[in-house]
Amino acid sequence: MNEPCAHIIDDDDAIRDALEWQFRTRGVPCRLWAAAEDFLAAWEPAWQGCIVLDIRMAGMSGLACFDALLARRCELPVIFITGHGDVPMAVAALKKGAFDFIEKPFNDKDLIDVVEKALAADAERQRAAAGRETVAARLATVTAREREVMALILEGKFNKVIADELNISMRTVEAHRAKIFDKMGVRSAVELAQMLTGLDY
Repeated sequence: MNEPCAHIIDDDDAIRDALEWQFRTRGVPCRLWAAAEDFLAAWEPAWQGCIVLDIRMAGMSGLACFDALLARRCELPVIFITGHGDVPMAVAALKKGAFDFIEKPFNDKDLIDVVEKALAADAERQRAAAGRETVAARLATVTAREREVMALILEGKFNKVIADELNISMRTVEAHRAKIFDKMGVRSAVELAQMLTGLDY
């Protein structure tokens, strides 16, 4: 079950049914859960989408569920449904990384608008992760010597300086540079630097 969807976790049958109808009316795929424990038992790291989580429930609370998800390194955006007295708890959850919270009584349209933003954010996260995997796969093809040359290219050094520092010929540096650019799928040192920003290479 890897299609993106909104996971609605709420112990109130009426709220779950109402939200399901609203979500389906707006064309937002969703899956219903009556208890946080059930969701956690089924959760898989590959799931995509977002989580709509009631902050107060019988059994495990929404906050306890959120902490459990953080411990599992779950990256799905979490939107809390809160009562008026729960707002301070929801704000604390935001500081821990929750996506947003909606206060009861809420406008269904507002909730779905936030859910659609969360789904878009998760889709972007998935794209970024796929991009990092592609870069990592390309980096794996770069030899140890090419990595030495690449590090000096990224420092902005000219071919002659690189040749002197590594005690190799200019022609060899040029050959390495061409192979590095080819393997990484870039046309310039600037593109290479942009691709590797934030990565440990």
